[in-house]
Amino acid sequence: MAIIKAFKGYRPPESMAEKVASPPYDVINSKEASAMAQGNEMSFLRVIKSEIDLPEEENHYSDTVYQKARANFLEFVEKGFLVQDDENSIYLYRQIMGEHAQIGIVALSAVEDYFNDVIKKHEHTRPVKEQDRINNMKTTGIHAGPVFCTFKKEFDIDGWMEAQLAELDPEVSFMAEDGVHHTLWQVTDETAIQELIQLFKYKVPATYIADGHHRAASSAKVGKDLSEENPNHTGNEAYNYFLTVLFPDDQLDIIDYNRIVKDLNGMDASTFLGKLEGLFDVELLLEGDDIKPDFLHEFTMYLDKKWYRLNAKEHIYDDEDPIKTLDVTVLQDHVLNPLLNIDDPRTNDRIDFVGGIRGLKELEKRVDEDDYAVAFALYPVTIQQLIDISDAGMVMPPKSTWFEPKLRSGLVVHRFE
Repeated sequence: MAIIKAFKGYRPPESMAEKVASPPYDVINSKEASAMAQGNEMSFLRVIKSEIDLPEEENHYSDTVYQKARANFLEFVEKGFLVQDDENSIYLYRQIMGEHAQIGIVALSAVEDYFNDVIKKHEHTRPVKEQDRINNMKTTGIHAGPVFCTFKKEFDIDGWMEAQLAELDPEVSFMAEDGVHHTLWQVTDETAIQELIQLFKYKVPATYIADGHHRAASSAKVGKDLSEENPNHTGNEAYNYFLTVLFPDDQLDIIDYNRIVKDLNGMDASTFLGKLEGLFDVELLLEGDDIKPDFLHEFTMYLDKKWYRLNAKEHIYDDEDPIKTLDVTVLQDHVLNPLLNIDDPRTNDRIDFVGGIRGLKELEKRVDEDDYAVAFALYPVTIQQLIDISDAGMVMPPKSTWFEPKLRSGLVVHRFE
């Protein structure tokens, strides 16, 4: 069963929250971070993308970058941009993007749950990215960004959340520059906190990483390392837990994560279409037709300034297999690898990925203006598929899921040193 814990978070005062809170470190590059933080000394990007405060030629994985992140965090505390709460707290965090709203629980999750597979995973991690986060955490002594998790909807937890929201006033509420509205409540009542901890202990058999596999793996390994290095380790130390936001599964939406490929592997468009006709029912779409896939195993493709609908034939998918039913698997196993020679999409530089938040017009733009040959739009993976795959101990193909809205970093920080 899942272990969660309250903690004394570091948070920006309400008047500063909008300026402090930032996108996660891994959704923008250094150039974008620098532009976003320009003129804003409070931007938490100065902690999670600290290279923006160093010369451009500085190696982003150097100790200088990690030391700068620590120095900036300590400066944020000194200047009052981040203030530690006096009481152990659980936080409720609501995001509203358009018509979609989701409310999660900000709490610490146990390192032991990560290693015991109570916290379930669905992606492989890359050692280089893990080591970067390990170095960052060990140097700064903080969990700067939360791991985005979900759990199967539990009626009593829903009731607990509703009861807190009915009684509490928000600590922070603001609209970010991307149009997402963020609201944070603080729960300090010890009875309420213990009730929630017991609900997770007895009613939540597992939580599932939705987004943030590298942060979770790195946090867990840092905790394990520190426990082994501490001769007086008791199990109660702050490093035995890491920062998470836990959402009931019915709160979340996964959106499409689409593919674009540089070339047709030596084929012309006509030959490539001929190959696809053995795998799909292929239909040329007319102007005004809906170009977004409407259901599983329906794809759309942009090729030679035309959109096509591709409905997969039954022999190329297996709905009894949690992995082979995924459209990302169908596309990879039957088109990208055998036809276009994209053997490993994590390392092949002929493929790129476009989150559905950018819209399908972005696929047209990338093909028409950025010298790509073909784009594929996919029906999104469902939360239930993510849970089924995680429960089966299986791993999704890379770049299978895209969650929106993204969690802001810097709204609540966990210091474990």
